Amino acid sequence: MRLDKFLKISRIIKRRAVAKEAAEKGRIQINGTIAKPSANVKIGDELTIQFGTKIITAKVERLDTSTKKEDAEKMYSLIS
Repeated sequence: MRLDKFLKISRIIKRRAVAKEAAEKGRIQINGTIAKPSANVKIGDELTIQFGTKIITAKVERLDTSTKKEDAEKMYSLIS
């Protein structure tokens, strides 16, 4: 699944356009490597996302195309 789509469906970032912009500016890493919006996300990957001065690290638990809130919360687990 594309990075920008995963971030939107998992509700880490609310809009896909915002997720795409953050990735293009180098604010998102997958397993320590700066990622493009089209980067492929796999189960087990660690995403590091920089929101201004706040940094979130999340582990991808599952890939799902459901847009339900309860399903979105199960797609990742926060590490820090």
